[in-house]
Amino acid sequence: MKDLCFDPDDVVAAARAADGLEDFGDDSYRQPLEKLLWSLEHEAQLNDIGRQVLRQRMVDILATRLRVQFFLNRFPRITEEEILAPLFIVGLPRTGTTMLHRTIAADHRMYAPLWYEVRYPSPAPDWDFTTVGDARIAAAKAEMAAMLEANPDLLAIHPMDALGPDEDIMLLEQSFYSFNTQAYAYIPTFDSWIESQDHTPGYEYFHRLLQFLQWQKKRTGQQGERWTLKAPHHLHYMDLVFRVFPDAKVVQSHRDPLETLPSLTSLIAGVWTIYSDVADPEAVGRQWSRKFAKGMQHTMAVRDRMGEGRFLDLWFEDTVSQPLSEIQKVYDFLGMELTPEARAEMARWQEFNRREMRPSHDYTLAQYGFTEEDLKRQFSAYRGRFMQR
Repeated sequence: MKDLCFDPDDVVAAARAADGLEDFGDDSYRQPLEKLLWSLEHEAQLNDIGRQVLRQRMVDILATRLRVQFFLNRFPRITEEEILAPLFIVGLPRTGTTMLHRTIAADHRMYAPLWYEVRYPSPAPDWDFTTVGDARIAAAKAEMAAMLEANPDLLAIHPMDALGPDEDIMLLEQSFYSFNTQAYAYIPTFDSWIESQDHTPGYEYFHRLLQFLQWQKKRTGQQGERWTLKAPHHLHYMDLVFRVFPDAKVVQSHRDPLETLPSLTSLIAGVWTIYSDVADPEAVGRQWSRKFAKGMQHTMAVRDRMGEGRFLDLWFEDTVSQPLSEIQKVYDFLGMELTPEARAEMARWQEFNRREMRPSHDYTLAQYGFTEEDLKRQFSAYRGRFMQR
């Protein structure tokens, strides 16, 4: 697979060849793309599967950007879609945000991004405004099946459903302003560079993609009142969440980092091992504990600056033990009625998706080079503020 080229011009040409489209809209994607491709080629130590899959992922993202621009040019009123008071669910990974997000998304009044939509936000140019025969769905199912075949343990760590609600970080990945590719491979030069950049272009493009997805959902008969979104990634850029979505509401879920960081690391290490034969689980631990300690400090500073009224705090133990009671707090926070119909929809979803239906997930601190003392030090301010109740 060494003949697969990570040259930016070659990858861009492959994306343009996918549908014969040329217009990217603007070139804000170009610099992060070039930095990312360099790291994938020179640092990631990808195996043959990794070179094939991650190069194709870059081509897919660029082909999607071309498709998005095609629809924007054809239907300019897409940009008039209003993203009203979206709900952002955030927290350290493994704090129950997935369960909370997917349960709330069961309410038909909520728009939620589905896995196939965040992986492939745009349909093909000849889309007929239905989900029937949408090639994105088949592609997403095949990709997810391949990941689980390569590492079946992933299902024990994170529930995976190509047609289910999922994290919107993959929408941020469409601009290359995200940390998502770092969850697939060790690319420290890109990681350092992207952390130092202004991510406003990424969040602005994220907003545009939500407009486009909302427009698509309406054309397939869905009518929601607001978006419910979820990604731990937003902890790193909470200031941009409020800058780009001024009326956003944020629910923050809490759990001790001593429990969450090893679990997150096991998930990312499990993905790294698919794409590199020399993946180092301790490198995963060092990178991601540092990143989320920094991200949590950022969100705490934003909370101090903006005031606590824009945030609702929930705790993992409560969300797991009494989910509908905690969700009632969310609806009170949003000023929405938690209707009997919505409660019934949520209860059905929870019954079908009980945690015990998935395999157990086992890990230790030492597997990833962690010690209790180091994690306590990195997250001392957060633990002091939110783990003392």
